[in-house]
Amino acid sequence: MSDVRRTDAVLLLVALVWGSSYLSAQTATAALPVLLVLFARYALSALACLGVVAARRRGSRRWTRDELRAGVPLGLTQAAVLVVETYGVAHTSAANAGLIISLTIVLTPLLDRGGRRGALPVSFFAATGVCVLAVGLLMSGNGFHAPRLGDLLMLGAALVRAAHVALVGRFTTGRAIRPLHLTTVQTLVGTALFLPVAAPGLPTLVRTDPATWAQLVYLALFCSVFAFLAQTWAVQRTSASRASLLLGTEPVWAVAVGTAVGGDHLTLLTGLGAALMVAGTYWGQAVERAHRSTPGPLPPPPHPLGKDSACPTAPTTPPVGTTPAGTTPTTI
Repeated sequence: MSDVRRTDAVLLLVALVWGSSYLSAQTATAALPVLLVLFARYALSALACLGVVAARRRGSRRWTRDELRAGVPLGLTQAAVLVVETYGVAHTSAANAGLIISLTIVLTPLLDRGGRRGALPVSFFAATGVCVLAVGLLMSGNGFHAPRLGDLLMLGAALVRAAHVALVGRFTTGRAIRPLHLTTVQTLVGTALFLPVAAPGLPTLVRTDPATWAQLVYLALFCSVFAFLAQTWAVQRTSASRASLLLGTEPVWAVAVGTAVGGDHLTLLTGLGAALMVAGTYWGQAVERAHRSTPGPLPPPPHPLGKDSACPTAPTTPPVGTTPAGTTPTTI
């Protein structure tokens, strides 16, 4: 398998895992407060990452300065994504959450400056318009009404996630940063952030039922540790825009899991919105990929006489006897 296909396959697997995460988060937040769920998710993730780092026999176990400098701000932005996203999925359907968050696909190229060749074409913004229309239909449910709180929160989560993906590319590309060490820093930052607000509810967390713990473990090990590691690994091998675009199958899995397992129902309007969202995101993916792969303009050739040399011009009136009769002086 080529490096490109291997990277794409990893990103598609992340999309599948994240698509299923909305139902798991919805189930967990039905039994526990949102901030307690987030603390458990981060704490379990941090323990798993530290265990893997300690068990490694090759390479240094110490964190480099670049890994710490990138991990702390990325940990803050990742925590912001999960806060808004988890509150959003607690107030809307798992299918809607997965579809609306896919706006990240068209928002990331607008924020990602790495590797861009000029302004994006008009067709990309047309694809963005299709996605915005799709969000409106998804919010309508059984009829047009004021947007639900969960839907608006998922819109905010899409914007924050797009900024986070762009920052991952900016902070890691071209630097010797190990994905495992970076992910460990992110999980430790998230654990420290949520510990003060979750501390009063720790007795409730300990007494929760095994089914809820299973959801928390799945969110921590698969939707956090694996997904964060795979996302960082993939972004280091491709552009942030392409990484986000290849996650475009996430809403498909979210709808599939939400309807098959979670009991979500798609109305005519939401079904149309789902179709437009998938079509718009894939259209935007194709436009961005073609735009990024188009060769940029070649730089002007160097001046034969040197950068600072002026081009001499032959005199318009040559000295007598130097120009044959019937010819015109030329300029060099």
